[in-house]
Amino acid sequence: MSLAVMLTAASVGPVLIGLLIVVLLAWIGLTLSRRKSADLSSAAIAAEANAKLEAATITADARSAAELVTRQAEEAAAVLRVRAEAAEQRAEEIRRDAENRATEVRREADQRASDVRQKAESEAQSIREDLREQRLEMERREHRLTEREERLDEQHRAIEERQAELTAQLAELDRRKADIRDLEDERRRILEGVANLTTEQAKAELVAAIEAEAKRHAHTIVRDIERQAQDEGEVKARKIITGAVQRLASEQTSESVVSVVHLPSDDMKGRIIGREGRNIRSFEQTTGVNLIIDDTPEAVLLSCFDPVRRETARLTLDSLVLDGRIHPSRIEEIYERSKGEVAELCERAAEDAMAEVGITDLHPELIRTMGLLRYRTSYGQNVLKHLIESAHIAGMMAAELGLDAKRCKRGAFLHDIGKALTHESEGSHAIVGAELARKYGEDDDVVHCIEAHHNEVEVRTVEAVLTQAADAVSGGRPGARRESLEAYVQRLERLEEIAMHHDGVEKVFAMQAGREIRVMVLPDAVDDIAAQVMARDIAKQVEEELTYPGQIRVTVVRESRATEVAK
Repeated sequence: MSLAVMLTAASVGPVLIGLLIVVLLAWIGLTLSRRKSADLSSAAIAAEANAKLEAATITADARSAAELVTRQAEEAAAVLRVRAEAAEQRAEEIRRDAENRATEVRREADQRASDVRQKAESEAQSIREDLREQRLEMERREHRLTEREERLDEQHRAIEERQAELTAQLAELDRRKADIRDLEDERRRILEGVANLTTEQAKAELVAAIEAEAKRHAHTIVRDIERQAQDEGEVKARKIITGAVQRLASEQTSESVVSVVHLPSDDMKGRIIGREGRNIRSFEQTTGVNLIIDDTPEAVLLSCFDPVRRETARLTLDSLVLDGRIHPSRIEEIYERSKGEVAELCERAAEDAMAEVGITDLHPELIRTMGLLRYRTSYGQNVLKHLIESAHIAGMMAAELGLDAKRCKRGAFLHDIGKALTHESEGSHAIVGAELARKYGEDDDVVHCIEAHHNEVEVRTVEAVLTQAADAVSGGRPGARRESLEAYVQRLERLEEIAMHHDGVEKVFAMQAGREIRVMVLPDAVDDIAAQVMARDIAKQVEEELTYPGQIRVTVVRESRATEVAK
């Protein structure tokens, strides 16, 4: 409103100035006319008329000028009033915009304050939930420890009670033994009185009589056997075994525990290692094989005592190098595919071995198990090749003796099939293999060849004897076996077996030539405290059961993963 008043006052000023100018011009005209009339009082009427005319002209000019000035002042006032109204409207718009902007700013500030308050409340709630979960976890652990202590106390009390019972039973047994000894002494005295002989005298006479009779009978039998053996047995046995060995033609190879993988360039080594060793750690953890990267140009080494695991890792690394994409998820994907390829190779090797021996009707499960022996060694000798050799030798000897060559070859071919399952089943490989063959419908004579080839079961058939002979000939030929490698492999297998017997263990890998055991546990079944206890228990058991140089590190890995699929 003050702005409008100022604009109105500014418009009235020009009007007043115009009026003052008109009045001033009128006054000047009157003054001039009066002055002229005074000076020219003696002039004529014509001069007075001219003066009036001039005064009238001046008055008209002054009036027209005053009107012009008035019109200009009014126009200027009108323009100023329009501008004032526009300015007032603009001021009103600015005020409304300012009010709207202030309202928006207040609304945004309120919204931000609300968001900050909600975020702070959610974080506080999350912290409270974490604290509550940690407190519950501590309570659960304390409860488990308490229960464990109670169980230990109960077991201790039970052991003490059992020990007391055993002590009482031992005392009772000692008393009964004393009574039995007294009764035996009394009976011996009675018998000595009846026979008029002491116990030692009667025993000596009886032994002397039996010994003399047995010597006579045995001497006769031995003489006959020696004569027959000298005439036939030695020549025929030597002929059969020598002929079988001479007819057998097989490779003499020794397995290695190291595989070499060639690389296109040394730059590939850096990609295999990965950022901060991420790829090589993932590879070793997934495959259970040591990946050795040294100064050897364009080559890396894979080291593992398990040949199946080493071959799977070799195929995995070859595929990764060929593909070029090396990262943890890709390593796991290629490893699963390589496992299937190795399984196919094992099955094909079993089928080739069957074709070479001449056996075509094995159960599919026996074929699958037999294929695993392609990568299994015994004292450095490949087990599958050993079975092929044994089958050929048994068949040759059976043909020389006039026996069923097919049955003898079948028994010798299957006699070590249990070695593929000794890490999954308890017992010797002969018993395990016999149970497997019996389960899948093999003939009883074939099963007996398997279970008796190490004399764990008494030998009852000639086929079983030939299986033993074929096994000995195949394993005893020069260059067939190597003792140190088998002892090394057995020690590594025993390391893995010790760790696998603990609850919650998913996978076990013996690495670094037996100097490290990596135990993968299920995170749901084993917590952090139990993992530490398990590592200590495994190390203690290894110290008690095995003999080894240096130290063995036991590493228990507890890892959880969360996986979702985006659709």
